[in-house]
Amino acid sequence: MADLEKLPVTIVTGFLGSGKTTLISELMKNPGGKRLAVVVNEFGDVGVDGEILKGCAIPDCPAENVVELANGCICCTVADDFIPTIEALLALDPRPEHILIETSGLALPKPLLKAFDWPDIRSKITVDGVVALADAEAVAAGRFAPDVEAVDAQRRADESIDHETPLSEVFEDQISCADIVLLTKPDLAGKDGVEKARAVIAAEAPRPLPVVEVAEGHVDPRIILGIGAAAEDDIDARPSHHDGVPEHDHEDFESVVIDIPELASPADLAARIERLAREQNILRVKGYASVAGKPMRLLVQAVGARVRHQFDRPWGPDEARAGRLVVIAEHDDIDAAAITRVLTAAEETA
Repeated sequence: MADLEKLPVTIVTGFLGSGKTTLISELMKNPGGKRLAVVVNEFGDVGVDGEILKGCAIPDCPAENVVELANGCICCTVADDFIPTIEALLALDPRPEHILIETSGLALPKPLLKAFDWPDIRSKITVDGVVALADAEAVAAGRFAPDVEAVDAQRRADESIDHETPLSEVFEDQISCADIVLLTKPDLAGKDGVEKARAVIAAEAPRPLPVVEVAEGHVDPRIILGIGAAAEDDIDARPSHHDGVPEHDHEDFESVVIDIPELASPADLAARIERLAREQNILRVKGYASVAGKPMRLLVQAVGARVRHQFDRPWGPDEARAGRLVVIAEHDDIDAAAITRVLTAAEETA
């Protein structure tokens, strides 16, 4: 790559648990011949996603090319975090040929696009494309209804449900900013669910967007790398609910970090998380746990009541066998004391 050529950057956005980390780990394994670097923006201070990706490191994307930013939304900390991180990646030898940025599930992509206009980096990098991941099952279930009539019908059926939450705005902003949408977990949605999800995305998109079904993060890198969108020069064509607002924040959401004792079994923890989703509207749980009698650490990822867990690596000889979970919800649903009681109770009750 010539020194004067702008380095392409792909922004990977998507709602909580949509499969961003899975996608990027697969791209790291199959980069299409490109030397990659990855920036991971976590929400909460347990670096789950970054550690997973570093564990996938290969010669074309070594561990030192994977950078975590866990101190808040990168579009809110441009000068302190984002610019120095990009400059450090540009200074690597050998230099990356493409950078992937995994945003937090709560991030709005358009303010991040604006960060690419900063004088320190605007002549050096370009947004090759914005890739939005959408959970086919969640979209098909009507959690982000695309038209007023459908929302009103659902409200009449159940007045306790408010479908115009900040979550819907996050989803809509991500779709509006995208150059391509990856529809994940199509097997869980089924054929009819996938078609419903496609219809919702088409209704939200401000322009026709390609929508590609993706299972377990497997996608030909040629589809999403090398788009050449120069999205930083095309911001006005990417409408947002927050247009005209001078600054944005994430006060609609909150996270707490809970230290948990050793578990009797993974099923016990899954039951606790399902209870949190059911009783306290918890959106996302991710982190690690220790299971009695097991030499390996348990990796935990949950979206609502859908809990996935696997043993990812052995505990180190000098490593404390302790569990830590990041719990994310809308601001009014975060009750740290109640969450702690459920996750740390001596015995889970039905």
